[in-house]
Amino acid sequence: MSEPTEKVQKLLARSGMGSRREMESIIAQGRVSVNGSIIELGARATETDKIRVDGRIISVPKQESLIRRVIAYNKPEGEVCTRKDPEGRSTVFDALPSPGKGRWIAIGRLDLNTAGLLLFTNDGELANRLMHPSYELEREYAARVNGEISKETIEQLKSGIALEDGMANFDRIVFSGGEGFNQWYHVTLKEGRNREVRRLWEAVGCQVSRLIRVRYGIVGLERGLRRGAWKELEQEEVRDIEKSVGLTPSAKSFKRSMEVQKRNKKFKYKAKKPKSSRARRRQ
Repeated sequence: MSEPTEKVQKLLARSGMGSRREMESIIAQGRVSVNGSIIELGARATETDKIRVDGRIISVPKQESLIRRVIAYNKPEGEVCTRKDPEGRSTVFDALPSPGKGRWIAIGRLDLNTAGLLLFTNDGELANRLMHPSYELEREYAARVNGEISKETIEQLKSGIALEDGMANFDRIVFSGGEGFNQWYHVTLKEGRNREVRRLWEAVGCQVSRLIRVRYGIVGLERGLRRGAWKELEQEEVRDIEKSVGLTPSAKSFKRSMEVQKRNKKFKYKAKKPKSSRARRRQ
């Protein structure tokens, strides 16, 4: 009986190389080969085929042996969501622990001036589902808004506004404090378009002076998790996330529960490295 095949981008995502969308991009660039032949998007392979990216053999774990991991990180303002920044700024990846095999994949992004919850996983398939619009996972933000906000403004934001990249709206808007031109609102939406929360408020004549993501899907930002700190979610929490996007929990994930619980007795904090004189001059 022949081995079942899967799309190569899905196998690469399982190896922790990146999300499925990222893997589709590198396949389209002609950087991936299977058993010595460069492939095109849509090619299929098995876990035992020799898959190379830029000439390097990639080890693809068997589905039943994969241990999915998820990191919750409290991003401070001023950090960028790229692995390396040409301007020498701190990145969100600087703070994270080693993933062992593979690498951490960011689930969505937050812009430079947005703080709060950012999730990472070692499994590209999980990352893909958590970001894909078809799963309609809610993102919740706390926004400090400057401007005059009427009932009509709120209704307009909920019913929909035409932005340059299409219609957009908030699913819920809840007032959470403040007065005058400095009010806090909790808003939710099911998309992750670039600067969407800020652009929606700007479209009705208001400015967001602070923005914090407080929830992504079923995962909320813990109050005890300081800015610049991360926490690895326990396997019970990971299983709930898997179920929320229709993934079957991996067989070995249960064995990791005690290890993660021990690690999470204390949150891990990022040790800030002093910037080089060259990086300071750039600022």
